[in-house]
Amino acid sequence: MLVPILVSVYILIALVMVISLLLNGVRPSKTLAWLLAIFTIPVAGGLLYILFGRNRRKSKMFSLKNQFGPINKLEHVTCHPEISGNKQKITFLINKTSKCPVTCYNNLDLLKDGKNTFESIFHALEEAKEHIHLQYYIFEDGLLADKLLEVFERKIAEDVTIRLLYDGIGSYSLSKKYLRKLKKIGVETAQFLPFKFGRFLSALNYRNHRKIIVIDNKIGFTGGINISDKYLKGDPALGKWHDTHLKIEGEAVDFLNRTFMTDWYLASGNKVDFSTFKVYRAPKIGTSLQIVPSGPDDDFDVMEQVYFSIINSAEKYLYIVNPYIIPNHAILQALMTAALSGVDVRILMSTSTDIKLVDWCVRAYFESYLKAGIKIYLYDDGFLHSKVMMCDDEIASIGTANLDNRSLQQNYEAQVFVYDSVLCQQMKSDFLKDCEKSIILEDYEKYKERPWIKKLIEGFAKLLSPVL
Repeated sequence: MLVPILVSVYILIALVMVISLLLNGVRPSKTLAWLLAIFTIPVAGGLLYILFGRNRRKSKMFSLKNQFGPINKLEHVTCHPEISGNKQKITFLINKTSKCPVTCYNNLDLLKDGKNTFESIFHALEEAKEHIHLQYYIFEDGLLADKLLEVFERKIAEDVTIRLLYDGIGSYSLSKKYLRKLKKIGVETAQFLPFKFGRFLSALNYRNHRKIIVIDNKIGFTGGINISDKYLKGDPALGKWHDTHLKIEGEAVDFLNRTFMTDWYLASGNKVDFSTFKVYRAPKIGTSLQIVPSGPDDDFDVMEQVYFSIINSAEKYLYIVNPYIIPNHAILQALMTAALSGVDVRILMSTSTDIKLVDWCVRAYFESYLKAGIKIYLYDDGFLHSKVMMCDDEIASIGTANLDNRSLQQNYEAQVFVYDSVLCQQMKSDFLKDCEKSIILEDYEKYKERPWIKKLIEGFAKLLSPVL
């Protein structure tokens, strides 16, 4: 008697899921895949859909843009970057989808690797007069965390307000002892979508991958570097971690702070009066850039659309540094089309990643790249964690977003798109130097003759690409 009841309940739940898919599904192929999983893998298929398949863009729980999101018109924002016409549309796209216009009164410093980045961060923290806002996907106990605690204690004694936001999954190892120390000295903390049973099924797959520091709404940092000692000591398995970060001074910092405050409100429930924050401008026109926050609360796949547009706009070269390139169909076709059209498309990544399954999935696309003429460079002097894209000496992208489904559609990310030929040429020079030190893959005929067992493993990993 119990079995028929359970079967009936599952069929009823499955029908509800089917209705949800038909009403909210975005891509027919994805919808069909989930329908097959629900009906061919009893129970497990339904659980996987609840965890990974639901469309959060329809959920009011995740939509807070009207509360704190960057607004479209600000008196201090009036500029147009000096880029070619076919790339001007990218600035309009970002403005339309993210409500983040181009800002020009900025000074920008490119920071390479942990040592330089943290030296700059700690120097800036010491200058704080009003507030320090920190937001990290990974915030770990260690030397860096202890040094931050010392700085926090001094600054709070100077009446500086400090707010720390950390992701519930990415910072799972952050100890309660350390959190108690923060609370004791007066640091306000909040955990983004914590690992709790009540929210487990609705929030597990939606993580806050942003790395942001804002000081007095005047100085901002963002990029790929987390609060982890491996950026100073290296990793036993992968060696030294290489990454790219940015220090921003000027009006663009206001948009970083708005992104932080939106996430802070979602995590803590506490709304801060944003009108009290003064907008600072660099003394003269400097670097043109746009801050692009993206996440499952957006009306569109913002990061995917911007990456797609940059790839399609490339005329001379497109250089990418990214550890997790697992492209969906649109991004893959754009990359291949660019290369087949004569654009110099190069991908630079480490010889291996920190997750073996992801490594197999990343390599599953190598054959397609090589067939289209895309050059692949494998860097073996440590782990490249940067998320960088450069195009035609006109656009450089630095931030937190990978080229995979998780970053493009599920995670909360923050990317900076810079329109500055000097910076682009500097980054291109660094890229080419790293390519010279790397192993190049460009022979398609040779690569496709790799052992069949590798092809089989890569093929299996590729099936999991939508959830990796």
